[in-house]
Amino acid sequence: MKVTALKLRDSNFGDQWNTELEDHWEYADFLEKDDWRKNWISFDCLCYDVTTDTVFAGITSFDADIFWGWNRKEQKWVDAGYARIRNPYDAKFHRSLVRDSRNGCMYAAQALLHDIDRFWEAPGASFVKYNPSSGDIAKLAIPMPHVYIQSVVLDESRDMLYGQTFTPENLVSYNIKTGESRWIGPTGCGFAMAQGENITMDDNGCIWGAWQVTRAWQSQAGVDSHRLYKYDPEGGRISYLNKGLPNPNSTHGHMKPEGFFNLNTGCLYVSGGSGILYRVDPKTGDATLLFQPIGDEGRRRRSRLASMTLAPDGFAYGVVGRDGECEVMKFNPKDESYELLGALKDSDSGVPAWQIHDICAAPDGTLYAAENDNPGRSSYLWEISL
Repeated sequence: MKVTALKLRDSNFGDQWNTELEDHWEYADFLEKDDWRKNWISFDCLCYDVTTDTVFAGITSFDADIFWGWNRKEQKWVDAGYARIRNPYDAKFHRSLVRDSRNGCMYAAQALLHDIDRFWEAPGASFVKYNPSSGDIAKLAIPMPHVYIQSVVLDESRDMLYGQTFTPENLVSYNIKTGESRWIGPTGCGFAMAQGENITMDDNGCIWGAWQVTRAWQSQAGVDSHRLYKYDPEGGRISYLNKGLPNPNSTHGHMKPEGFFNLNTGCLYVSGGSGILYRVDPKTGDATLLFQPIGDEGRRRRSRLASMTLAPDGFAYGVVGRDGECEVMKFNPKDESYELLGALKDSDSGVPAWQIHDICAAPDGTLYAAENDNPGRSSYLWEISL
């Protein structure tokens, strides 16, 4: 396995995060520090474009510089031209970069970094359309004024975009043909962040995500508060399922969902806890625990499985681990077995990836992993040749 760290920004901040920033700095502090505002970035989502052979990346940036691509043929970074439409509050494309296979255009929506004290100043997330071939980029509509979007799903059969908002948490939609936006309903109770990193669509066009109960008569929502929802566009309403991801030790309660995946097997897969993977029956919402890639040591060593992608070889790939101890995972959707392929670190320098937020595959099988939230340096895009 050959691993290369691709650096859009190469700033090193040392231990400043731990000594000064954490629990002290607020949004305004980052804006006032030029180096952090311009150079500290995270890679949050990825989308491969076959027409230009480019891996496009949604990026976290306090400077609203959130959309770049890695051109594989020319081996260089390309600016997607987001500066032409950006607003200062456009902080990132989180897990909200999707491609329309019919015309090659991409759609995205902005997520936030600011707090609610700037609610009225910030315009809210707009659905964005980008044509990689022409470079045209435009904002289409703001489905909920002043509210931002964490994840986007495209239903080509209905010409519909769906967005998961934060904060507050809602499900919204946008009709690409008619330009109509719709608020579908709430998904969070406000006690804690209910949603995982993304939402996904099953084979019948239903949208799946996470919601949370309130239990307003208690001081806490309870150990079973994190549950699954399903939105069927035929019915037009969210079904709030009283089902979630079972605890691995069979005790009462649910794990909070993190990543939602459709791997074209007829079922869905959802990760939770310390990188545990579950299979979910889209007919019933029942979840079955499959495995935890790093095992029981996950109690001492933090892990996650935020994203998986289907590669041309028929296997799904993801990255588990955290805090600079990440490993590439290969998953077989046919028999639901997995193997760990090795540590995710630069083959030449030995520099490790901090944690991975999204992953995609090119037609030749090369994987690209989006590193995010590195506290000591700007995050990298990781190229993985198996």
